[in-house]
Amino acid sequence: MDADDVEVIARERCHAGFYRLDRLRLRHRRFDGAWSPEMVREVFVPYRAIAVLPYDPRRDEVVMVEQFRIGAYVAGRPPWLLEVVGGMLDGGETPEQVGRRETLEETGLEVQALERVAGFFPTPGGCSEYIDLFCGKVDAAAAGGIHGVPGEHEDIRVHVLPAEDAIAAAQGDRVDNAYSFIALFWLALNRDRLRRQWQDGG
Repeated sequence: MDADDVEVIARERCHAGFYRLDRLRLRHRRFDGAWSPEMVREVFVPYRAIAVLPYDPRRDEVVMVEQFRIGAYVAGRPPWLLEVVGGMLDGGETPEQVGRRETLEETGLEVQALERVAGFFPTPGGCSEYIDLFCGKVDAAAAGGIHGVPGEHEDIRVHVLPAEDAIAAAQGDRVDNAYSFIALFWLALNRDRLRRQWQDGG
């Protein structure tokens, strides 16, 4: 089935701020071929986003960022999260361009090469956000300090971890966000290949 199997009867903008919230009245084709009854669904509508795992293949180190996250705070969890780099598309930028820009803004590091990991919906049951996830080749030798764009209220601390420690953190309680889980487990599967490829100049 595809988009032609959905009928939107009405769509209402409930909130328009930093993010948007829409309410839709719709029905969709069922697997038995019949149409479902009309239903009402609210959907959180953020901007399209990217995430980047900065990785240094020569030093075998991962660069991660720590910052305050309101969602974790409201959920009653520790609100300073250890994450991969992330950001939203702005204007006519491509996901790759945003990945390079956000990595520089959040870590101070230039991306030397970029490999796409995956594209995915983190929470499609109630959110339209789609993530393009990348792994970026960086030189972690000078990584560290506090970064971010002051006008966006960013206060980002950079961490450099041995790749083994970063992957292990994804199996414990230190990393508890989806983008970073996916990126680190992908790295665990592709790390040897990346080290060969990127150290050879790829």
